[in-house]
Amino acid sequence: MLYGSIWAIGCMSGTSIDGIDAAALQTDGIGLDQFGVSKFRSYSENERNTIRQAFDTPPDGPAALAASDVVTQAHIDILQHFDQQAVIGFHGQTLGHYPECHSTHQTGSAKQLAETLARDVVADFRSQDMQNGGQGAPLTPFYHFALTRDCLRMKREVLFLNLGGVANITLVDPRYESPETRNALLAFDSGPANGPIDDWISKTLDMPFDKDGEIAAQGTICGTIVDEFLSDPYFSLPPPKSLDRNHFASLVQRVQPLDVCDAAATLTACVAQSVKVALRHLPSTPELILVCGGGRANPTLLTMLSDEVSPQIKDVDEFGIDGDMLEAQAFAYLAVRVLRRLPTSAPSTTGCRIPTSGGQVYRARK
Repeated sequence: MLYGSIWAIGCMSGTSIDGIDAAALQTDGIGLDQFGVSKFRSYSENERNTIRQAFDTPPDGPAALAASDVVTQAHIDILQHFDQQAVIGFHGQTLGHYPECHSTHQTGSAKQLAETLARDVVADFRSQDMQNGGQGAPLTPFYHFALTRDCLRMKREVLFLNLGGVANITLVDPRYESPETRNALLAFDSGPANGPIDDWISKTLDMPFDKDGEIAAQGTICGTIVDEFLSDPYFSLPPPKSLDRNHFASLVQRVQPLDVCDAAATLTACVAQSVKVALRHLPSTPELILVCGGGRANPTLLTMLSDEVSPQIKDVDEFGIDGDMLEAQAFAYLAVRVLRRLPTSAPSTTGCRIPTSGGQVYRARK
């Protein structure tokens, strides 16, 4: 069944566990017609702790089930304020991602959302890709392609750098007809981003994150730790490739003996250096890097990135794109592509054998 341009609401609960982004988008799954309202619903400290305790636990275990209840209810809270006619793209909350085992776990009940909100929900975007040999991530590149073509209207290559809990990059060549076309995209997780920094700050100072990178700005980088970090075999693997949020959990332990400011500076430097290393895997170097995600609000991190990489680095907001809501918009876009049975991933974005349309549709009861 084909659809014309329809409204969809995308939701993103990222690995930084700060809350839920929800954004409306009008699209036919190919072009971007109109952006709608967006909202953010923060997690309480109790909710955040419940989710954090469920990381890397069995999907049917008590910790994961408790997290599912929290994630589901929080989505109901925010989605009830949106247009009742729009389809929902529900990503859920990732609790574990193990591409080497062809396994990924996103919690939250799409079925309960469909029943409670009385509207269709598209969820489980990653499983089909993994069944087709893909990594199941990253999934935003197809939306990056649409943004580059329809909003930025660029005719040259551009790189999107998303700094969430994990960092991922997408090289877009808009000269190709569609995102699944060979060489139109290259995407992969470059390394950690806010995850280790937030974990360290939360553990040490009982604060959610290093606001504006002020703590890191006062510290001295430990080069030995950065060098050891870069020796991780992940960085030499060719793309496509993806990471679990806790792949570099030992990094937080490694900075434990350091002064708080030195530890924050070292963790931030690790992020910048891993992006630099990731760019070596690209077939060509773009002139422009567009930064999105929460990490773009960290001036210390952006300064380190600017010092380490040669392309010009710009905040995606400077181009009229909401860098906070980009991933939520992406899942609105992908939801419509699923309804139209269009691909949502390709060999060059996740490593799947063929372009794949992921996602499962949960129909509302009429």
